[in-house]
Amino acid sequence: MRKFGIIGYPLAQSASPAFFNAKFATEGIDAEYIPFEIESIDELPRIIEENPELCGFNVTIPYKQQVMKYLSGISDEASRINAVNVVKVTRDENGKALLYGFNSDVIGFSRSIEPLVGDAKKALVLGTGGASKAIAYALRSLGIEPQFVSRKASDNAIAYGDISDEIMASHTVIVNCTPLGMVGHGVDKCPEIPYDMLGEKHLLYDIVYNPENTLFLQKGASQGAKTKSGYEMWYLQALASWEIWNK
Repeated sequence: MRKFGIIGYPLAQSASPAFFNAKFATEGIDAEYIPFEIESIDELPRIIEENPELCGFNVTIPYKQQVMKYLSGISDEASRINAVNVVKVTRDENGKALLYGFNSDVIGFSRSIEPLVGDAKKALVLGTGGASKAIAYALRSLGIEPQFVSRKASDNAIAYGDISDEIMASHTVIVNCTPLGMVGHGVDKCPEIPYDMLGEKHLLYDIVYNPENTLFLQKGASQGAKTKSGYEMWYLQALASWEIWNK
């Protein structure tokens, strides 16, 4: 039996085990999908050693960049993004595991948001973690210039307190790439943007999918903004993961 899985911490919010195990059962695939909840990325070698049947795994918060030090190779796209969320596992003639990294977040996000962006030219990307890198890459591919927003200003990000009327007016797409609002990370929390400056021209996209209607999206909808949860993105990237593992 082949094994697949997901690494991250925590994993209570992940729908991947249920999705893939249902897919395997429905399609008669001799495989299982296991959640590997690890408190440190340093536990990954143990996971690989203890599961010789492991053929691939997904990577979620907070390891999309940390996992890269264990890879034998990485796709050009994942390298440019500097984040990995899919790993394919093969073994050489001596049984040594070889790990290859890919990024399916770009595929899922691009296909999900493209019908909604209209003539948007600028976007706010909330957060600077591994997921935000893929989102920014996808936005640029759609002709939308991303502006990172973080708790503290840096060379490539503004602080939440720096978001002005002008910035809100010109950045009509706002994507939450933080875990705020996610099960296990405080469903009663949301990024601290000026929600009262939102209007009908804005699109709020939350890559969080559990719950589907986060506080971030609720506050946007109350101001008349269009909203979209991350469920479709997650579903599309999951399908892309399966394609990668079976190439």
